[in-house]
Amino acid sequence: MNLYNLPNLKMPSIKKLIKSLEEKKNFKLSVFTFVVFALFWFLVGVLFITYIYYPIGNYLKNINLPLIGGVQRTSLESEVCISEEEAAVRAVKEVSPAVVSIIVSKDVPIVEEYFYNPFKEYEQFFGPSPFEYQIPQYRQIGTEKKEIGGASGVIISEDGIILTNKHVVSDEEAEYIVFTNDGSKYPAKVLARDPVQDLAVIKIEPEKQMDESGNAAVKSFPTARLGDSDSLEIGQTVITIGNALGEFRNTVSKGVVSGLGRTITASGGGIIETLEDVIQTDAAINKGNSGGPLVNLKGEVIGINTATVLEAQSIGFSIPINRAKRDIEQIKSLGKIVYPFLGVRYVLVNEKIKKDNNLSVDYGALIVKGDNGEKAVWPDSAAYKAGLKENDVILEVNGERITQENSLAKILMRYNPNDKISLKVLREADEMNIEVVLGERTE
Repeated sequence: MNLYNLPNLKMPSIKKLIKSLEEKKNFKLSVFTFVVFALFWFLVGVLFITYIYYPIGNYLKNINLPLIGGVQRTSLESEVCISEEEAAVRAVKEVSPAVVSIIVSKDVPIVEEYFYNPFKEYEQFFGPSPFEYQIPQYRQIGTEKKEIGGASGVIISEDGIILTNKHVVSDEEAEYIVFTNDGSKYPAKVLARDPVQDLAVIKIEPEKQMDESGNAAVKSFPTARLGDSDSLEIGQTVITIGNALGEFRNTVSKGVVSGLGRTITASGGGIIETLEDVIQTDAAINKGNSGGPLVNLKGEVIGINTATVLEAQSIGFSIPINRAKRDIEQIKSLGKIVYPFLGVRYVLVNEKIKKDNNLSVDYGALIVKGDNGEKAVWPDSAAYKAGLKENDVILEVNGERITQENSLAKILMRYNPNDKISLKVLREADEMNIEVVLGERTE
């Protein structure tokens, strides 16, 4: 190419130059606008999180919101919703180590069968008898230790105090062996039997073992947490754990609270008694579950299983744990279980009792003789000393009316031995106030 034959270069026009400069300016302006917009919304987000999101979150964290399955939020679960199934599994894992099997053993006779010839004496004098006749007879040839029952219990203190049913340990001549969840075996001592409720407190002694320093240390037992049975509601999910049929240790069943404040007449272990204010549940309470815990989804014991209806399906009963707390405290402070004792036999007045006895009231407690002619007022009892008589109707205790739902026994359980109470009494047509100093009832 000749030096002078260079390409023909054209200078851009003024309009195109101005347009190019404007495009560059708009691009810079767009970038600046985007940066400002992003910074604005970033600051808005920071202010929202700081002054709105966290304060609301902290507020919700500190209140109990109901979750699936009746489980409530706690400080540990405030941000996690758990299902009923997960709650049930967790509750069982928490309580199961404290559930024990109680085996009841006793020395029972060893009986031998033999046959007796009633013509033996005839043969001594007259020779062989023409009759070959043998009568079966039985005789004792000693005794042997034999299991006669099995039930359940729950450990409520690290030193081995166990709650169970009174009918489980009612035989004073029997021996009681406790098997813990890890298979260990311990002899048990009965500390006290509740004279009113189907409850008993027994104890096993912890083993001594060597710690890392070579010193003797006492082994602590796993314990179950006690809940508040007064807060129960019908329909709430509950779990039973126990030694089903005396064979299947720590059997679990689940159901709901079917009823509250039930009154039943139960029998077992040679004991027949009326139990008031018990919990009804459809969670299976099999033979051998007696004395085991009724548990809520928080893993708290809210009842002690006591009875089931043999003629029905899914009808069982448990004693509220708040009743058992009273026994535990008395064992720790007094070494025994005591109740206030008035000393009268009575029936609660209703329309039929009112009509049959020609009474002027349809409430109260009518003092009557026992079915077998037992005295209506115990000799030397608090009622005897205060002058109460057969056919008196106790209407009120310290101003609290006695009704079918609020029985005399239920009211008296709120008092202690040696408490002074005032009774409003109807004697024939006259009402009077009588002061009574309550006595003491033990097993």
